[in-house]
Amino acid sequence: MSDIDLDRATTRNRGVPGWLATWDAAVIVLTVVVLIAASFAVENFGTSRNFTFLVLDLLPIILVALPMTMIIVTGEIDLSVASTLGLTSSLMGWMWNNGMSMETIIPLCVAIGAVLGAFNGFLVTGLGLPSLAVTIGTLALYRGLAFVVLGDGAVADFPFAFTGWVTGTIGDGPVPNVLILIVVLALIFGVVQHATPVGRSLYAIGANAQAAHFSGIRVARTKFWLYVASGAVAGLVGVLWTLRYSSARADNGVGLELAVVAAVLLGGVSIFGGKGSLPGVLAGVVLLAALQNALRLEDVSGQALNIVTGTLLVLSVLLPNIVKAVRGNWQRRRLRQSAAH
Repeated sequence: MSDIDLDRATTRNRGVPGWLATWDAAVIVLTVVVLIAASFAVENFGTSRNFTFLVLDLLPIILVALPMTMIIVTGEIDLSVASTLGLTSSLMGWMWNNGMSMETIIPLCVAIGAVLGAFNGFLVTGLGLPSLAVTIGTLALYRGLAFVVLGDGAVADFPFAFTGWVTGTIGDGPVPNVLILIVVLALIFGVVQHATPVGRSLYAIGANAQAAHFSGIRVARTKFWLYVASGAVAGLVGVLWTLRYSSARADNGVGLELAVVAAVLLGGVSIFGGKGSLPGVLAGVVLLAALQNALRLEDVSGQALNIVTGTLLVLSVLLPNIVKAVRGNWQRRRLRQSAAH
């Protein structure tokens, strides 16, 4: 498939007007409205201190969502990301207890995450197994291995030089240090997804993987490396999560995959593949994190937070399809009226 053909097949990739672009804009507007409303309605939400906590809250969701967006665009999914986080956190605690330095542990955890992602990729692309079934299986497998490594205990004596950087801010201001990492990785993934032939091929694969294969796109290889990237980022988030709370535990990150998928779909990415944009996803992440943060400030229970996340997940799948159906019916009605005249 030529670049011209790919451009035509993936116009939504660049924000060309359409129902998806409208959905992206609606999510961005809704995010702004929620942030403004919460600043006035929820005590302490608009404070600089809470801004720091809000960024730290959205850090794991937004980082894991970057490769997850690409995976879902290709029509696949990775539900093992939270368990990968938990396993790398457990291994981080085990390695620290065994005298390894943080300078060695951190890249090792990222590499281990990449290996775990590669295992997912091999099962999906090498053996042709469905990604939903594979990653549900490795979700349980990786979490089980995390408990084997560390048990029910926790490791909490990590050096302040690392924990302080993760929880600290730039200078004396409210901007967290980790925001630099978020911006850098978001720019890298955004450029790859929206400004390179590789990114355009993702949309072609999601639209029709067989046609993309016959057009010269290496479908299996592309998907495999997406899973490697997803695992590596989940490993990095495992490190950041552990340092933020200064606690390596096997149950770290439980349920994170639900929040990530909800944010990605809320941001306009189609669960069926072929459609979606990173700006919409970033807005979806901020919207979800802001809602959760505001509800926590109002002392809402964790069960209620799960209900909110689950509801947003259902709506993010349902509403875009309703909008698309309504738009299609309206266009067909106009065509019939034009033909009648």
